[in-house]
Amino acid sequence: KRTAVIGCGASGLAAIKVCLEDGMEPICFEKNHDIGGLWRFEESKKNGATVYRSTHVNTSKEMMSYSDFPQPKEFPNYMHNSYVLKYYRMYAERFGLLKHIQFHTEVLSCDYAEDYSQTGNWELKVKNTKTGEERSEIFNAVMVAVGHHAVPNFPVSDFPGSDKFKGSITHSTDYRDFKGYEDKNVVVVGMGNSGADIAIELSWHCDKVFLSTRKGSWVFSRVSHCGYPLDWGFITRYHVLRNSILPESYTRGELETALNSRIDHANYGIKPDHGPLNQHPLITDALPDRILNGAVTMKPNLQRFKENSVVFVDGTEEKVDVVVFATGYVFSFPFLKDSLINVSRCTSSDVYKGMWPLSQKHNTLALIGHVQALATVNPLAEMQSRWATRIFRGLLCGHRKWAGAREAIMTQRERMLYPLKCLPQNQQSKKGGVFS
Repeated sequence: KRTAVIGCGASGLAAIKVCLEDGMEPICFEKNHDIGGLWRFEESKKNGATVYRSTHVNTSKEMMSYSDFPQPKEFPNYMHNSYVLKYYRMYAERFGLLKHIQFHTEVLSCDYAEDYSQTGNWELKVKNTKTGEERSEIFNAVMVAVGHHAVPNFPVSDFPGSDKFKGSITHSTDYRDFKGYEDKNVVVVGMGNSGADIAIELSWHCDKVFLSTRKGSWVFSRVSHCGYPLDWGFITRYHVLRNSILPESYTRGELETALNSRIDHANYGIKPDHGPLNQHPLITDALPDRILNGAVTMKPNLQRFKENSVVFVDGTEEKVDVVVFATGYVFSFPFLKDSLINVSRCTSSDVYKGMWPLSQKHNTLALIGHVQALATVNPLAEMQSRWATRIFRGLLCGHRKWAGAREAIMTQRERMLYPLKCLPQNQQSKKGGVFS
């Protein structure tokens, strides 16, 4: 199976390695000059998103490790972005992945090959970004691993008066550090992890910093019980089992009470209507402190721009010099036809389990890492890649046969409560109460 892997960030590296393990022939196309994707910090603007200079992960190193390559013990629990990139380099060198990557190679199109109906093959048209040379190649399978930080979500046009604003309007993808923002009044729009981090960093150097949020966010602390990282105590098999048994209303109320015991979200003006786990959580220890110090002022959503100020939906007006939109990113697959994946309406009905486009006749194209993980994408991309290669090689059935397979759609709760039903009869103990 000659397999094309598009992108060599965290997901692309996992895809290449799994292909090699399963005896496949991966060829990875990367339009930039190096591996790392999002985690490769660059001063200048690059193709795709980049972290800012001070970015630290909000997932512990143990939880973001690949399954067979643990992080070095001398690395800190919450790593700076330079350590993350160093880990990816170590991973790529350890498993010989670099020789399978073609850098400075952009995928222009990925379309059905002439014999697709019989073989499931794909034709990729690629371009060398240095020489401009274009060529076409045929592959038996394709793994799309370009990440979901591709195109900035930049809704400036939603706010009247932005064209008359005399200050600067930018997106967090262009933010590198505080330099150039000193002694200015800044509004950061969006209360995700990037928006909060940028507001916190700027609060040490700017005259005023306003953090504008449309619907608020639940704030988790990085430091958990006994000083351990948050995910050590939170993402466990015990909690998964417990949450699958207890009613969601109970576990949600329990978690909300715990989070409000640290900071009263309503009093801070950031309490959202959704539950703590119904949206990607905000993980920070510094934001409540900066709010109490008056260094960061919480504001509701923007309403409109004026020449030298902005007006918020509560009617308040603030004079500002810079507005930074930390409003995230949108999926983008410019090399795929809308008939295969319509990004504007990409839902679970279009893509099964976030991986398999239902419009394809053969299961020979998979999306790797195009989900918002509660923790980190590394182990998730690794598991997705294993699933994909087994489908490609015909060891597992495709989505068109899953509907009739009871074991394949059994819920996690059923497997935990009734484990013996998942076993063949000869693997059950005579007493029927435990695994043999």
